[in-house]
Amino acid sequence: MMDIQKIRSQFPILEEKIHGKPLVYFDNGATTQKPLSVINRIENYYTKENANIHRGVHTLSQEATTAYENARNTIQTYIGAQHNHEIIFTKGTTDGINLVANSFGELLKPGDEIIISAMEHHSNIVPWQMLCERKGCKLRIIPMNAKGELELEVFERLLSERTKLVAVTHISNSLGTVNDVEQIIKKSHAVGAKVLIDGAQSIQHIKVDVQALDCDFYVFSGHKLFGPTGIGVLYGKEALLNNMPPYQGGGDMIKEVTLTKTTYNDLPHKFEAGTPNIAGGIGLGTAFEFLNSLNMDDVVAHEQELLNYATQALTKIEGIQFYGEAANKTSVISFLIEGLHPYDVGTLLDKMGIAVRTGHHCTQPVMDQFKIPGTIRASFAIYNTKEEVDIFIKALERIIPILKN
Repeated sequence: MMDIQKIRSQFPILEEKIHGKPLVYFDNGATTQKPLSVINRIENYYTKENANIHRGVHTLSQEATTAYENARNTIQTYIGAQHNHEIIFTKGTTDGINLVANSFGELLKPGDEIIISAMEHHSNIVPWQMLCERKGCKLRIIPMNAKGELELEVFERLLSERTKLVAVTHISNSLGTVNDVEQIIKKSHAVGAKVLIDGAQSIQHIKVDVQALDCDFYVFSGHKLFGPTGIGVLYGKEALLNNMPPYQGGGDMIKEVTLTKTTYNDLPHKFEAGTPNIAGGIGLGTAFEFLNSLNMDDVVAHEQELLNYATQALTKIEGIQFYGEAANKTSVISFLIEGLHPYDVGTLLDKMGIAVRTGHHCTQPVMDQFKIPGTIRASFAIYNTKEEVDIFIKALERIIPILKN
């Protein structure tokens, strides 16, 4: 079993107080906290290694380049990619999805179809809407049932030879649903479609092996897996990435430039125009080293235990309504309390040192289906504890009478 207190000791912000109360951080779906190893690694880069990468012959440049590319190698190994050049550094999940929408999207023709689901984050909706408007493609939607589960039998009927791409979330950020992406990938490939998996909410909670999944693209953000903000990864199969035109032009993505023609660099540099977020990439590599120090089976067990414990405790609160009751879900609880606005609940919880998320969580179509403006969302990470859940429940028990009077 993991020593959760030892893990917590690696996260200095968990010792902070908010409004004089010990911090209880249940907003991990929005961003996770950072271990000291990541913070120190970024500081070390700026104090001892700071230089631009890939272009310099001097020592600092070579050291920074090595550290940055070692981070790429660490990530490649962790997610099981076949080649390190299949790891494209991006600004985050949103940037990765937009890269595919613009680059792979250039290969699409009028009448081609893209399938997404009704539970997607806006970042996995809007880029495809923009692509369909630009290219004359059609966007089709996998519906979701009242439990927050995708209706996969409808998905199978949506698939056809016109389907060129299926883009779905691995785990719903607002409902916690773990989708059966293995079946989605298999069914999609049977009709020749490519598959993009939004892994922003999954890679920190479950083991991900992109070759075992056989997905064509996998995207995620560093800041949701204990790494820095402003950095993320697009994994793509080598043959696909080689066939896609670059998304942006500029330095580092070129082989040769003349005033009449430019030839593009090899992977991964073809998709990494300009000076990258060097410190972010190095910090992300360290975040994956932190993940490597954990046993993912223990992580899954701990977070599932927290989810079950918190759900059972919340069930005892009068007037509570849960949103997202899939048979297979992870450490996210979305709920409302009858007669109370989620914003008011979230504000008073903050006064007690408890951080939760309130609102539509960038999934407005999900809220529209349930005919609600938003929810209160508690999302857990490896450093959270049952004791924190108890504090959360007691705070709600204090808040509810105040707001109802």
